[in-house]
Amino acid sequence: MNDQMNRDHNGCNRRDFLKLGAVAGLGSALGGIGSGGCASLPKTGSAQMPQHRPVETVRIGFVGVGGQGTNHISNLLKIDGVEIRAVCDIVEKKVVNVQQMVEKAGQPKPAGYSRGETDYQRMCEEEDLDLVYTATPWKWHVPICVRAMKTGKHAATEVPAAVTIDGCWELVETAEKTGKHCVMMENCCYGRSEMMVFNMVRKGLLGELIHGEVGYLHDLRAVKFSSGGEGIWRLAHSIKRDGNLYSTHGLGPVAQCMDINRGDRFDYLVSISSKSRGLNLYAAKHFGPDDPRAKQKYALGDINVTLIRTVNGLTITVYHDCSSPRPYSRINLVQGTNGIFMGYPDRIYIEGRSPERDTWETTEKYFDEFNHPLWKTLGQQAKSAGHGGMDYMEDYRMIKCLRTGAPMDMDVYDAAAWSVVSELSERSVARRGRSMNVPDFTRGKWKTNPPLGIVAA
Repeated sequence: MNDQMNRDHNGCNRRDFLKLGAVAGLGSALGGIGSGGCASLPKTGSAQMPQHRPVETVRIGFVGVGGQGTNHISNLLKIDGVEIRAVCDIVEKKVVNVQQMVEKAGQPKPAGYSRGETDYQRMCEEEDLDLVYTATPWKWHVPICVRAMKTGKHAATEVPAAVTIDGCWELVETAEKTGKHCVMMENCCYGRSEMMVFNMVRKGLLGELIHGEVGYLHDLRAVKFSSGGEGIWRLAHSIKRDGNLYSTHGLGPVAQCMDINRGDRFDYLVSISSKSRGLNLYAAKHFGPDDPRAKQKYALGDINVTLIRTVNGLTITVYHDCSSPRPYSRINLVQGTNGIFMGYPDRIYIEGRSPERDTWETTEKYFDEFNHPLWKTLGQQAKSAGHGGMDYMEDYRMIKCLRTGAPMDMDVYDAAAWSVVSELSERSVARRGRSMNVPDFTRGKWKTNPPLGIVAA
């Protein structure tokens, strides 16, 4: 690839970026981020949506069976046409626990893999599987998905799919080369409110979409300082990285409403962060002011604000705040020319339909009319599953698509576009809010890719 092809709008090529990357020592273990204004560029090749034959029984190998991984296993055991064939985790006790769950559900005992962090490679080589599903720490998502696809399996990963631009490209290029699916399991796209809004958008209730406002606003201070679970690895990201580290929960549902990668795409973004105070104050309060955790310098600003503009002129603000005392929110605002929906709490205003001008309505009657068909059919059985039922919905839909040969609701291009905001925001923050081009992972196919439809169970 020549330098001209390898340049982005900031006039910076990858060779230039490597020179600037001396500043990037802050993230080498986590994927890294330099202070340059350049974004990794579209590689050569042509985007092809993976196609596959229907799979009557989906044989799954699962990597990472902590809290969220075990929740997915529980869901999958309730869905027809699924066999859990193999389980991999660095903690043997967790593997044994899932093996017992599977046997209790009436399936044969799955093979166990627990010989260290890379034992997923042996699982992918040895096991005859249709799908490898991972719910591991972020740094393993790309390696596990790539190994799965290269050994002939479809891949599914918890969010984010990748934490670097190069990682996003590696997923896209591997999926295209192998013809395998690589799905980021963004459960928030399956929330009841999010799916109702998607249904309303498809029916034209909000008019032409103009703007979205989303975020991940979640007090994770206790989680980050815990000695188990995500606390083992998540705090390291706050120490070394500054940007929007977790964009996909809020961004995914609005991106689907806006037909991102299916008629529109993210064009560029800018990002700024506040100062960092929350983690130090929390540590000083709970561990004492002289504790190393209270004195640690945290790179992550308490609040990050990222603004995205699409090629078709839509805008999206994406907030990130995991270091402040606050109730949980993803905002979930969708603004159209005829009305607006906003979450937390859910409320709506439709011009000419809402009874009082300039006054929010509750959404109860709108659920009666616009509740998504999936929730109408599966709402009761999903209710007891994780995160209010949306975990079950996403697992159900993935298996349904594999068993019928239908296109996935979320594909590898969505995984890349929603995840790439992470490193691009870091680059923008490091350059005082400089504008960053978002790579076109579809290489132009977004112009002709059909939009998502309203699917039923």
